[in-house]
Amino acid sequence: MPPRRLVVLGHPVAHALSPRMQQAALDAAGIAVRYEAVDVAPATLESTLDALIAAEVWGNVTVPHKAAVAARCAVRTPIAERTGAVNTFWVDRGALHGDNTDVAGFEVAVRHLLGRTPDGLRVGLLGAGGAAAAVAAAVEGWTGAILLVHARSLARAEALRSRFPDRIMIGESAASVASQVDLLVNATPVGLAGESLPLDPIHIPRTTAVLDLTYRAGLTPWVRACRAAGHTADDGLRMLVEQGAHAFVRWFGTEPDRTAMWGALQAAGFP
Repeated sequence: MPPRRLVVLGHPVAHALSPRMQQAALDAAGIAVRYEAVDVAPATLESTLDALIAAEVWGNVTVPHKAAVAARCAVRTPIAERTGAVNTFWVDRGALHGDNTDVAGFEVAVRHLLGRTPDGLRVGLLGAGGAAAAVAAAVEGWTGAILLVHARSLARAEALRSRFPDRIMIGESAASVASQVDLLVNATPVGLAGESLPLDPIHIPRTTAVLDLTYRAGLTPWVRACRAAGHTADDGLRMLVEQGAHAFVRWFGTEPDRTAMWGALQAAGFP
């Protein structure tokens, strides 16, 4: 049976594009379900999940709840178990199930950016939070790929390496990481607002591609700066669409209309 309602849980969540994107996919598929954003403070997450489970509401999870929802799930897919984060959930016989479609979304974004399979890729990663775990899980599945990580918190970088010890090395600085890789990924919130850059493009070799997991209308400042410097660069919008599309398949067992999803984002001012 389809869910009675779909939601995205976050705090804050008013800026989320998932409601526009997923509602377009639902309407295109003729599925009479509404998708809504629900702002949930961490202190009320448990009670909110209780109510959603009782009402058989399914949905997505964004910052800062992915790890907490993963811990709450009675059943997790192997990739959700590996990352310790859930961004897609559903209810089956009163039990909360969780998956992580960010991993698949990231891999599609990388293949599109580079125009090739990512096997043997040297990946640099700025940040060590929940989004970074999805990047690490994807890299783990690429033959011969390695991951160099730099984060402001050495403890968080070490914790990430402890989850993926065979693939991760820790870099001394963002610039040193950038100098050694084929692809540099920003998994920090830098760029969501303001004009700050996670790393000045002057420190990035011209042959290094750049992927910013954040996104803004008109591209993030880092993507604009890197493109101006001659880099192949993109933001996280494709990853957003693809993780959403994989979530749709998880819920309904059928591919969504990606053209409708992209159209909804373009109508909201995103290219």
